[in-house]
Amino acid sequence: MTDLHPFIAGLPKAELHVHHVGSASPRIVSELAARHPDSKVPTDPDALADYFTFTDFAHFIEVYLSVVDLVRTPEDVRLLTFEVARDMARQNIRYAELTITPFSSIRRGIPERGFMEAIEDARKAAESELGVVLRWCFDIPGEAGLDAAEETARLAVGLRPEGLVSFGLGGPEIGVPRPQFKPYFDRAVAAGLRSVPHAGETTGPGTIWDALNDLRAERIGHGTSAPQDPKLLAHLAEHRIPLEVCPTSNIATRAVANLDEHPIKEMVAAGVLVTINSDDPPMFGTDLNNEYAVAARLLELDERGVAALAKNAVEASFLDAAGKARIASEIDAHTERWLAK
Repeated sequence: MTDLHPFIAGLPKAELHVHHVGSASPRIVSELAARHPDSKVPTDPDALADYFTFTDFAHFIEVYLSVVDLVRTPEDVRLLTFEVARDMARQNIRYAELTITPFSSIRRGIPERGFMEAIEDARKAAESELGVVLRWCFDIPGEAGLDAAEETARLAVGLRPEGLVSFGLGGPEIGVPRPQFKPYFDRAVAAGLRSVPHAGETTGPGTIWDALNDLRAERIGHGTSAPQDPKLLAHLAEHRIPLEVCPTSNIATRAVANLDEHPIKEMVAAGVLVTINSDDPPMFGTDLNNEYAVAARLLELDERGVAALAKNAVEASFLDAAGKARIASEIDAHTERWLAK
């Protein structure tokens, strides 16, 4: 097969499943760790590779929360957010819906209005200085229970920042049933936010059905177990409910044994709208460009196939129609220029 990495590097892209703190590069994490020397997170960027080697999903959550603990002031929030956008700009990401967990930061002492002002200031600067359009998904950290759900819903609905478009649910799935979060998703949806919970990453397809039926999910984060239920795959395909697929993440957290066993092929074969995402890229030693290269290999795609995959993310996004049309036309123009060489 042709080496698609150069084509992918220049391809305009949208990303729909990527976490705020989880996008902090070793450079950003080491700077934050240096600001807060009481943390156990290494300040040496090279040592972070070992620190970000996970034994299982529970260990990943433990490490992730130690990085969350580095974000302690509005200035930390602003630095993290803008620098994540800078890393996105280097990958030609034009639009991203960044999953943010305000409960975790505000419970660590950041004033809630200061938090909102920091992400919004970074969002506006990212668009004007870097050409990256950011939108927010506020998600409930499932492991923190219903108190976290109540607080996240209050912040999303009561202090809704301009860039907020959706409401999510992350963290471990095992022992955290989705139906209990229904009242909070109902409140968010009633306020005009879109429902995008994680489901079926480390549990079976029943969790995805719960997300659809109880949380009114419009997209599913991961959905790795969906192919275990042909009726579920058919439902997702028929109703054009996208799956936010993160291949390398699924291997790193042991949700899938290895890339060759990743269920993305079955998802696409069933006609499901699949989008490619990086989840927590530096923690998993990847980025969105690499995830597209992985998907291209698994799905045996050429340049036009990769471009079509990129347009899936644009279609599945919550960007306005004009913004979708602009990025889709940029994808087409890049592809035609490349193929005309």
